[in-house]
Amino acid sequence: MQGKIIKGIAGFYYVHVYEYGIYECKAKGIFRNQNIKPLVGDSVLIDVIDEENKKGNITNILKRKNLLFRPAVANVDQALVVFAAADPAPNFNLLDKFLIIMKKANVPVNICFNKADVVSEKELDLLLKIYEKCGYNTFSTSVLTNYGVDYIKSILKGKTTVLAGPSGVGKSSLLNLMQDNTIMEIGELSLKIKRGKHTTRHSELIYVDEGTYVMDTPGFSSIVLEDIEYEFLNNYFIEFDSYRDKCRFNGCVHINEPNCAVKKALEDGQVSQSRYESYKYIYEDIKSQRRW
Repeated sequence: MQGKIIKGIAGFYYVHVYEYGIYECKAKGIFRNQNIKPLVGDSVLIDVIDEENKKGNITNILKRKNLLFRPAVANVDQALVVFAAADPAPNFNLLDKFLIIMKKANVPVNICFNKADVVSEKELDLLLKIYEKCGYNTFSTSVLTNYGVDYIKSILKGKTTVLAGPSGVGKSSLLNLMQDNTIMEIGELSLKIKRGKHTTRHSELIYVDEGTYVMDTPGFSSIVLEDIEYEFLNNYFIEFDSYRDKCRFNGCVHINEPNCAVKKALEDGQVSQSRYESYKYIYEDIKSQRRW
């Protein structure tokens, strides 16, 4: 049988098989011998050894489309990152670091600002435009009023999506609103792993509908950027792309160079001030780390 790993914990892997449910599986020793670890999101083949108790063995891991390391997940189609419009105020530096990681992995990102009901329309519009101008699909929601939930469901349909964001932004509440008829599936899994469905301690895939999975990830308060050189950081800010070839110097990093097209676009309001300040902060942070 073919299924998808939706959770792995303590050497057990929970594999969702469409129309058959969730099987608790062990990975065959051959994977350990080959130094291959099954990951959440992997499409796998399993042998059922106990149908009544839904137990089996993973016999094969199918070819991965892609691989993320933080969170560790395979075969991701897109990411949905959730920040609050207020309470807490969005940490742009944290959001920008997440966008860098996803661009490095070639994973498209949708940006959701939740708690739209606690800010004015003008404040919300200014917030959305920061990332809309960069080319990201950006929108707002409100758990309190259910505003925007149907739109989220539409962009999730038929895809495997990483749901990420800091703690306290309403991510879990949004997920509960999106679940609809999947509550029974999630409840069954929660009983298996002895954990309630409202607290995310490990990454897990939640089955929403045929071909539709959402990976709920633990809330993050910091992100470490690895294997990114400060000289090439500007390549991860997609709004710089259309100006890069117009700079006076090849290899311009858009910090101190004269006749920089990105800084000119910043002066003209074509590049967001907050994004540029975030870029400079991350640039100096990576540069200082490389000195040591």
